[in-house]
Amino acid sequence: MSRYVLAIDQGTTSSRAILFDQSTKVVSAGQQEFTQHFPSSGWVEHDPADIWNSTVATCKTALEAANAQISDVAAIGITNQRETTIIWNRETGEPIHNAIVWQDRRTAFFCRSLKDAGHEPVFTAKTGLLLDPYFSGTKIAWLLDNVEGAREAANAGKLAFGTVDCFLLWKLTGGKVHATDATNASRTLIFDIHKGEWSKELLEILDIPASLLPEVKNSSDDFGDLDPSLFGGTTKITGIAGDQQAATVGQACFEPGMMKSTYGTGCFALLNTGDKPVLSRNKMLTTIAYQLDGKPTYALEGSIFVAGSAVQWLRDGLGIIEEASQSGTLAEQADPEQDVIMVPAFVGLGAPYWDAECRGAIYGLTRASGPAEFAKAALESVCYQTRDLLDAMKADIGEDLETVLRVDGGMVASSWTMQRLSDLLGAPVDRPTVLETTALGAAYLAGLRVGFYPDPDTFSDLWKRETRFAPSTDDLARDKAYARWKDAVSRTLSSR
Repeated sequence: MSRYVLAIDQGTTSSRAILFDQSTKVVSAGQQEFTQHFPSSGWVEHDPADIWNSTVATCKTALEAANAQISDVAAIGITNQRETTIIWNRETGEPIHNAIVWQDRRTAFFCRSLKDAGHEPVFTAKTGLLLDPYFSGTKIAWLLDNVEGAREAANAGKLAFGTVDCFLLWKLTGGKVHATDATNASRTLIFDIHKGEWSKELLEILDIPASLLPEVKNSSDDFGDLDPSLFGGTTKITGIAGDQQAATVGQACFEPGMMKSTYGTGCFALLNTGDKPVLSRNKMLTTIAYQLDGKPTYALEGSIFVAGSAVQWLRDGLGIIEEASQSGTLAEQADPEQDVIMVPAFVGLGAPYWDAECRGAIYGLTRASGPAEFAKAALESVCYQTRDLLDAMKADIGEDLETVLRVDGGMVASSWTMQRLSDLLGAPVDRPTVLETTALGAAYLAGLRVGFYPDPDTFSDLWKRETRFAPSTDDLARDKAYARWKDAVSRTLSSR
């Protein structure tokens, strides 16, 4: 009898592998950071070999830590940094270029030219997305146009495109399976989320040959068998979801109106809207939250590009902390009389501004401003951006959205940050007992397929809250602080 499900959580700055048991308890884990490449301003790349090697290494670490064999694993689930784009040779399996990361802004001019040509409405109508460098579609086009021989090879059917899940699936199955799930497909800018198929019209606009594209499956599905040469045996790969959708599943947000926000490298809030896609009037994204048995569940999503990476900047760029976990403690020491505001537009601003060209700024500095004020400003910037998203979603839903925000990701371990988040939102914030909700979502989708985990309603009963953070400030103080943030953003936006 298999004892575990193995979740592969391939993120922006590290790869992780976690073994879960049937009670959703974390049994063991492995984690490995890898190098970030910044070849030009606003450009972000990963070496696909680093992604693959760190994935294999962390899987082995997790298995060894539990004294387990692959035969003890009922199934494997994959969750991944979304939109990151890889193209590889079908015959050799070798990538033609580094992975272009979701944060990368190199196609900003291309996106602007597509907007100027009047194409954005058709992209939004079919995909629920906006024309922005964030998504995979323009990254694919850039690779085909800028890597020598790529377009000719693609037209000849020799190349394969995939987001990171798709690339890992290819490698894990020994090159036998080229597939993705509906959640990752919905982030490519070329997938019709209403028809559930790749859009010929959008492929033509971007000049992308359909032969590059993977098969699109349910989030819980049969994705193939693990290559036995990797871990000395085989098992099924039966779950795939993009990281934010996987966190939505891991947070058991299965009912319309439920909402989660994940605080990792970036911050991503998803609001379940059920079986009906809601087209945003406030620059939110319409996306697929998960797809089971051929039926998509939709969500409104707000995407913030810089969250945990602002804390990394405090550590690696400024050197004012040694560990990310110190940021909350340092922020507590800030002078309450200072109003330092950081707009962390290191790679532009995401929702609801979608300004790819603006760059970060700090306002309100005095001679007394120091490390504590910088730490407080960095953490508060994430809280303010979350309020931007919630306000936009409330306007889209067209009714009072009184929801509890379920949170996860590395930043939520800081109680100071979560309390400040609740204060600035004016809403309760729930931190769960299992913080590895992204990996848990992938594990659940895999386990559901093979009968290791129960139906969604039963699984929801397993979700437990560790702490609820309730607002402790009044509306006047909250709105005054938020007004300072909005003023700072208005000064930072580019004059396009």
